[in-house]
Formats: sequence, C-alpha cells, structure tokens
Amino acid sequence: MTAEAAATAEAVAAAAAESYPRIVGALIRVTHDWTLAEDCAQEALTLALERWPADGVPDNPGGWLMTVARNRAIDLLRRASVEQRKLRELAVLALTSEPNPAEPQAETSEVGDDRLRLIFTCCHPALPLEARVALTLRTVCAVPTADIANAFLVSESTMTRRLTRAKTKIADAGIPYRVPGGRALGERLPGVLTVLYLLFTNGYNANGEPAFADEAIRLARLLKELMPGQPEVPELLALFLFQHSRREARRDAEGRLLTLDKQDRSRWDHASIREAAAILEGTPRSDGPYALQARIAACHATAESASATDWQEIASCYDRLAKTYPSPVIELNRAVAHGYAHGPEVGLALLAQARAGGALDDYPHAVAAEADLTARQGDRDRAAVLFRRAAAVAHSESERRALLERADENAG
Repeated sequence: MTAEAAATAEAVAAAAAESYPRIVGALIRVTHDWTLAEDCAQEALTLALERWPADGVPDNPGGWLMTVARNRAIDLLRRASVEQRKLRELAVLALTSEPNPAEPQAETSEVGDDRLRLIFTCCHPALPLEARVALTLRTVCAVPTADIANAFLVSESTMTRRLTRAKTKIADAGIPYRVPGGRALGERLPGVLTVLYLLFTNGYNANGEPAFADEAIRLARLLKELMPGQPEVPELLALFLFQHSRREARRDAEGRLLTLDKQDRSRWDHASIREAAAILEGTPRSDGPYALQARIAACHATAESASATDWQEIASCYDRLAKTYPSPVIELNRAVAHGYAHGPEVGLALLAQARAGGALDDYPHAVAAEADLTARQGDRDRAAVLFRRAAAVAHSESERRALLERADENAG
C-alpha cells in the first residue's frame, strides 16, 4: 500500500469512527429499517475508499458520507415493492426534507439523540448480554463482523446469525428506538455502562483485542458529552483512562506480561492519567462501583513507585465495594489489598474466606494471589508450588509464562 493510499484509508477509518453511528442512527430513525441503514452506511464507506484516493479527502468527510448514504437509502426506498410503497414514500419524504448533511453544521440535539438512541437500543435489556456487546461493536463502532467473531471465538457466519437474530428481536419485540426518560433512564443507564465495561475488559485483557478498549473509551467520551448530568459516565471514563494508561508498559520486549511493580512507569501515558485525575476531581465523590474502581486505579497510576502505592486507600475502597457490590472477584482483590496494607497474614485469612464457597476454585488469579501473599510471608518454596499451580490453569500463554517465572524466582 502506498503512503497516499494508507493516508486515505486512515481518513476513511477516522470518518467512520466519528460518522458511522450518526449515519446509521439517522437512517434508522427515519426508515425504521436497521439492515438498510447499516448497508447504506457501509456502501458510503466503500465508495469513499474508491473515490477519495483520486478526488482527495473532502473538507467535511462526515457530511460526504452522510450524503452518499442518504442518497443510497432514498434510491433503495424508491425501488420498494408496491405493498410497501406508501410507508417507503413517507421515509423518502423525511430524508429529502432534512438539511443537506454535506454542509458543515453544529451538533444538534437531533444528531446527538440519534447516537444515544442507537446506543440504548443496542444495549436494551431484552437482548442477551453477549448480543448487546456484539451489536454495539458492529452498529455503533463499525467493527467488522469477522473481528467480533474472533473476539467471541466463533465463526463469522455464526456471529452474522447472532447479529441478525438480535436485530430481528428488536423489530419483532417492538423495542423502541429511543433514549428512556425519567426513572427509566436511571434504570437503563447501568446496563449501557456494563456493555462499555465489557468492551473495555475484552480489549484490556492479556489476550484481548486492544481496539475494543479504544472503542469503549471513545463511546464513554461520547456518553459524557451527550449526558453531562450522569456522574457514572465520567467515573467510568476515568477508570478506563487510568487502566489504559499502562497499556504500553504491560509487556516486556519479548511480549511477557509484567506486574505493576515491574513496569517502567516512564512508559505510562501520563497525559491520560492527568485527564482521568481531572475528571475524578470534577465529579462529585460517590461510592458507585465505577467511582470506587477509578479511585483504586488512581492510587496505582499516580504513585511514583510501587512501594509508594496507597494500599490503605485501596483496601478501604474494596471494603466499600465488597459491602455494596459483593462478588468473589471483589473479595479476592480485597484480600490482596489488605495483604499489602496490613500484612500477608491478614490477606491470606481474607482470601481463605473468599475461597470458602468454592467460587474461586482453580481461578488462576486466586491461586496466584495466594502464591504472592505466601511469598511475602516468607514461605518461598510453597509460593513456587502455588505459582506453578496457577500457571497450569492460566487463561493465556503470556499469563502462564509470567506465573512460571514467578515460580522460578521463588524456587529454592
């Protein structure tokens, strides 16, 4: 690929990231046809890749894409079968009466609402959680179906069927294409944020797709812009930024995972850390799940060294998380935090309580936590055995290698 072609492809990708949900959302609002909206938006992107190398990138790429997609939709609607014609004619009339999207315009509430409607529809609780995540990736983020299939470890044809079923469910169940208001908004927003959280986690995990983490951050920024009165949104964005700031330092030159104490902190994205800290500072303090996790992440991200980490504050945050949002993983992390704040014996006692119900049996992070606390207690031989046991059930090869190295470090 030539430098010019690469630059054009980059311009199309940037325009797609910004404009795709606007285009799809606007076309769905008018036509009520999900497939038509996606197809027309995709055709506009394809045409941009064909024409922009020769014609140059337009001054208003998003407006160009919107115009092409709208005109394609009008063409398809006018060819509709006779029995659908009256409804199609109304859609054509609505599309042709809208302002010319090729002209640069300020953000309007209608455009903003279109993007919000799209996000809330994709994340509707009537859909299975996995379908919500996949539909958000495909429709809001324009992630290719093949990439989504790889992330879910299924074939592209299987993922295509799942996406089709999700869109059919939206149509058949009469799921409204709107942002809920009043009390319903408060009830639905956590579900939307859960989808973004899962997107980010999928990209941040050792064997995840980093682009998904980028998309989660982009969508969190969008929600923060469009829903300024919802404090959970900036809290989640701050959490993402703190976590993502360490992305480039999480592996060594050979691709091995590095724990926080071994990472080169000069490689962290300090601009993201400052942005996240400012967001937290400007958000009313709360004990919501994302606020508490963001404060924990801030303790790690803002510490000058691993030894300077404020483990007392981290343990306090986990105490509140465990009380309000209990889960085995929260209890595990709470045990580790107390182990660093108050000594390994305290941590091991809490870890034993967390594992008593069996939910963490053979969970590699639980075994690794026991190994780490045991090593800090002084029993390095047992720690080596536990690190090897954790490696045997690790979820990825990079995790397995990192745990085996910890075992070797502690072996007598």
